[in-house]
Amino acid sequence: MEEYLVPTAFGEDEFIEKKSRFIGRVWPVETEEAALEKIQEMKKKHYDATHNCWAYIIKDGAVRFSDDGEPGGTAGMPMLQVLQREGLFNVVCVVTRYFGGILLGAGGLVRAYTKGAKIALDAAGKSCKRVWTALYLPCPYSFYERVKLAVAEYEGIIRKTDYGAEIELEVLFPEAKTEAFLAHLTDLTSGTVGAMEIGKEYRAFPI
Repeated sequence: MEEYLVPTAFGEDEFIEKKSRFIGRVWPVETEEAALEKIQEMKKKHYDATHNCWAYIIKDGAVRFSDDGEPGGTAGMPMLQVLQREGLFNVVCVVTRYFGGILLGAGGLVRAYTKGAKIALDAAGKSCKRVWTALYLPCPYSFYERVKLAVAEYEGIIRKTDYGAEIELEVLFPEAKTEAFLAHLTDLTSGTVGAMEIGKEYRAFPI
């Protein structure tokens, strides 16, 4: 299955530029219909705004944007380019503008809508959707700190930790990293600690 980036969660931020208020928002979505629903929600919520500009990218689907009355190419396209530069899919972004009475010019608008999209993305965070291998890893206390560092080194995520006679871990690794981690684990612990694969998952985790 293909690996790609998505927003981690809803993100929102805003700023003032020459008395105009810009509110940037980003959502993770799975379909074009869901993206359009978010856009309509913002148009209703900010019915009194001067502009509600938007852009979205759906994996293996639609790529759309709108300047919503701003001069052509000064809003929706710059927002879309931010999403594309960040390598994101299944994402919709809306930047709302309340006009403050001072014209920004074409260059100023491009910079403002670019910033609105970028700060919303920064607030949302990025996750990588890919195939993960789930491992059951029982670990003696004496090896725990070294094993924990090795998990991080190979981009693993400790999902569950149970403390008993030994520490029982449930760990997720990117599929491509699993074999290398297991080999490293054997070397690190001289074969004392082993792990058993308990499944595969196709999901997103923050990066």
